[in-house]
Amino acid sequence: MSSLMGLVDLARGALQADQAALNATAANVANQNTVGYTDQVVSFRSGDTVTLTGQTQLNQAPTANTTSLRDRVLEQRVQQQMQSQSGTAAEAAVMSQVEGVFSITGSSSTSGSTQLGTALNGLSSALTALAANPADQPTQQAVLSAAQTLTAAFNAAASGLASVQTTINGSVASSVAAVNSLTRTIAQLNGEISAQDPNKDAGSLEDQRQSAIEQLSQYIGLNQISTESNGITLTATNGSTLVAGQQAYALSSQQVGATTEVHDSLGVDMTTAISGGSIGGQLQAQNLDLPVAENALDALAYRVATTFNTQNEAGQTSAGVAGAAIFSVPAGGVEAGAAAAISVIPGDPGAIATAAIGQGATGNGNANAFGGLLNATDGSGTSITGNLASMLSGIGSSSAALQQQSTNQQASLTQLTTMRDGLSAVNLDTEAANLTTYQRSYQAAAQVFTIVDQLLAAAINLGTQTTVS
Repeated sequence: MSSLMGLVDLARGALQADQAALNATAANVANQNTVGYTDQVVSFRSGDTVTLTGQTQLNQAPTANTTSLRDRVLEQRVQQQMQSQSGTAAEAAVMSQVEGVFSITGSSSTSGSTQLGTALNGLSSALTALAANPADQPTQQAVLSAAQTLTAAFNAAASGLASVQTTINGSVASSVAAVNSLTRTIAQLNGEISAQDPNKDAGSLEDQRQSAIEQLSQYIGLNQISTESNGITLTATNGSTLVAGQQAYALSSQQVGATTEVHDSLGVDMTTAISGGSIGGQLQAQNLDLPVAENALDALAYRVATTFNTQNEAGQTSAGVAGAAIFSVPAGGVEAGAAAAISVIPGDPGAIATAAIGQGATGNGNANAFGGLLNATDGSGTSITGNLASMLSGIGSSSAALQQQSTNQQASLTQLTTMRDGLSAVNLDTEAANLTTYQRSYQAAAQVFTIVDQLLAAAINLGTQTTVS
């Protein structure tokens, strides 16, 4: 009788194990298209064999354990690649905006086709026409108008770069808010996971946490450390803690002057130390790429202004008066802010000094000298047109390099994601085969119940045939 009851217990355990396997299969099929879901696999473990009195042995019921099919190393590689790709893509997006400011439309663009290049060429053409007819007032007015067009182009470029910085400020602030929301979610999931058996897979809770960490990787570079009770600690690339156990540590952003700073939960400025993620990429553009473009633009504006001012001051007007400055720029020889501040001083077209000293009202010696200023080299061996071409080429090359790097990183990320999904994603063919296996196993365990029931009925009725209902 004890052996029969042991069979009942064995069959009961087998049914429970098979039911757990069927439940896992049902969950896999239902969540095939759920983002972040990891395929659950069932492993069966046979029960221990117990020796009763004499030689009788009894096998205990089998057990089923459900675990998520994940590779921790591969998951972290996906996160790291996502951080790199998101950072490069964000920086490339900023540089694309900078290209738009200067009307750079592609690698085939020339400096002459840009707004600044067109304005410089317009001034050069107007000065060439003035050299042929130095005393003509409409021609003098055309020079003044061309100079105003050029200053407007410088002002617009400076304003455009400032607008790019404003966009960065708003984007970083919203990204920091998203980071804080995700770290709170991860900390909460840490608590829920640790409340379960630390030796068992937490299933969907771990999937949710992993999905939140991947989303976080798109915003900021981070390091992940596994802790006790199946917990996770997250730190930024500079070491600042983001999540520790069930505690989240919020970041903050603030605008200082025209730029944005990011501080950790202790108030430490981590702006220059963040790398990876969209925040890291945008701060990289703010701290390095934008200043390079702004400084080059200011230097060009300052050189144009001082070069033409010096030449105008070297001649005399058609009225016989010594020439004065044409463009206003920051005082004291400071280039910073020149592009935003440059403007045309004289309102009278007759202020253009066309004649060389002593030539008289109809002289064109100084006007001829104006014509060569754009291509004249300075002590460093570069000209104004050369400076413009170098600046635009540098911006275009940096943007193209970042775009190519982002494309390459995306290809690598796609490959890693495919590898991970090949391991962890649900395969319906496998699930169909498992479903058939588990159903048949369940039916077999149920049949054991029927057989034991019949044997028990026969034993109770001392062998008399009895119908079991």
